Amino acid sequence: MKIAAAQLTCVPGDVTANVKQATELADRARADGAELVVFPELTLTGYELDLIAANPGLLVDADDARLDSMRSTGVATVINCAAPTERGPAIATFVYSAAGELLHSYFKQHLFEHERELFVAGDRDGRFELGGLRFSLATCYDNHFAALLGRSAADGCDVHVASSLYGTGGGVHERATIYPGISRESNMSVVLSNHVGPAGPWVGCGGSAVWRPGGDLLVEGDSSSTGVVTAQIG
Repeated sequence: MKIAAAQLTCVPGDVTANVKQATELADRARADGAELVVFPELTLTGYELDLIAANPGLLVDADDARLDSMRSTGVATVINCAAPTERGPAIATFVYSAAGELLHSYFKQHLFEHERELFVAGDRDGRFELGGLRFSLATCYDNHFAALLGRSAADGCDVHVASSLYGTGGGVHERATIYPGISRESNMSVVLSNHVGPAGPWVGCGGSAVWRPGGDLLVEGDSSSTGVVTAQIG
């Protein structure tokens, strides 16, 4: 299976504009032969916690009509957003098939700093199957917790998917250390999607990438360009 990791600069608080960007990148991934494309944390709003807190209209359900164009690209999609739940807003990952059907919903379990003031934490791991492969899901800070990653490996997952935000400065080292480490320790392929450019209080450092089991880098984006990188897995 070919998998694409996207990176982009989100438009703060503009779901429609960010869906348009995601749709264009999904089209590009499909043209590159990808069957699945992964997007960064809070793609649909940008990492804009104050805007999300002030505007309930920025919360997106899995069946939100604003996602229709993205669900119609013919490529399976992993998209991350702020979503409503019965307990309050959460950082959600929605996985759609190439036909636009919802395959899975995952809610970030390990909230980072000020996220705890706005969002509720998820209480279960994320799993889905596609193209004969078993996938695990994690969102940014989730990937810093060995127990979550250990469960993914123990559950027979082939590919670990991370929608994240790492910034310039210390985030560059974290990004370059954590994800190949996951692939070495878990023996899973790892797909990382990261922001480029302004992202709330940070500047995304890019470097969306795919690693094969054992930690070898297959493909990596640069530090500043919007686009997708694609690699064969499995």
